[in-house]
Amino acid sequence: MTRVRDGDRAAVARLISLVEAGTSEASAALADLYPHTGRAYTVGLTGAPGAGKSTLTDKLIGRIRRDGDEVGVLAVDPTSPFTGGAILGDRVRMQDHATDAAVFIRSMATRGHLGGLALATPQAIRVLDAAGKAWILVETVGVGQVEVEVAGAADTTVVVVNPGWGDAVQAAKAGLLEIADCFVVNKADRPGTRTAVQDLEQMLHLAPARDWQPPIIETIASEGEGIDALFDAISAHRAHLETTGTRDTRRRERLREEVRGIVLARLAQAADATCSGERFEQLLKRVEARELDPYSAASELTST
Repeated sequence: MTRVRDGDRAAVARLISLVEAGTSEASAALADLYPHTGRAYTVGLTGAPGAGKSTLTDKLIGRIRRDGDEVGVLAVDPTSPFTGGAILGDRVRMQDHATDAAVFIRSMATRGHLGGLALATPQAIRVLDAAGKAWILVETVGVGQVEVEVAGAADTTVVVVNPGWGDAVQAAKAGLLEIADCFVVNKADRPGTRTAVQDLEQMLHLAPARDWQPPIIETIASEGEGIDALFDAISAHRAHLETTGTRDTRRRERLREEVRGIVLARLAQAADATCSGERFEQLLKRVEARELDPYSAASELTST
């Protein structure tokens, strides 16, 4: 694991592939690396497809690199089981940074990790953390439950919408208001920007009070406009978390949920094994013949 800690790109890429596949080799490697993690700051970017997240991520990479910090990027695609995490077309633009040794970009999708992306992503983040990346950007596709879980596992979560009421409503329905630490209205040169900002302000006003009021940043990512303001908002949230001690509390809760998720996934795997085979089929026949009720059958299966 020395090569990973030294930032060797090939070693980092291989270990993330093993994480995606859910191999025992990955688990052993991550156990060794775990004491060397916890230093990176993670930023999740989520929102509807086409909102411009990839362009925002690209510009944020450039902004972070201006300060000399190393950056890791995970572009998470839960909808691509066949590509195995191949880089999507709209992410090719991030390859402008591919020749920068201080930037590591990886598109990933779960291929076999127990518990799926919600558990695989934190492990991949730890790989980049151990490799010395000071900032890790996690971009997700879409606004489904998996995307919300993945983006919400970051220290700072940025929700990206475009001008238009539909995106704001979609964000609210997906539960993104609850996890958002910063809102971005991207493509702010389009009609409807003011309305989108007002909609978000109204939704935030009606939401339960929080100790941090998510700012709403207008950007035109394709032109690089508003990127400094976005980075300043992320940095302000980071400072808030660190001064109030909330960052450590959040990370502790995330670890609690991660361990709980691993336990639940393993129990589900064991349940699948229990509900198969000759004994299960024999009990099922007794249930079908009304000799045994379903609850009693389940009790027999789980009593030993």
